[in-house]
Amino acid sequence: MLFCPKCGAILKPKQEKGKRFLACSCGYTNRKEKATISEKAAEKEQIQVVSEDDRKLPTTETECPECGHGLAGYWTAQTRAGDEPETRFMKCLGCGHTWRDAS
Repeated sequence: MLFCPKCGAILKPKQEKGKRFLACSCGYTNRKEKATISEKAAEKEQIQVVSEDDRKLPTTETECPECGHGLAGYWTAQTRAGDEPETRFMKCLGCGHTWRDAS
């Protein structure tokens, strides 16, 4: 994945006159780099949850579905469109099991 040196946005594949290259919405183009990823592949990139240090996570009283422990750390991440609410992830402080909060 390459980023625009002017604005920092992700460069996306573009095609003009049969040639593929990388371009940014700000107008910057990188015609030296051949676009090797398809737009569908860029859209399907998986979101990876970054590991957090358990001691730095805020905690809440909730029951772990794996071990029944009553305390878990939590964090939120925007996993869907911007007009959708954030997803809340929980991590059991007893066994380390991670799950999404359904509420």
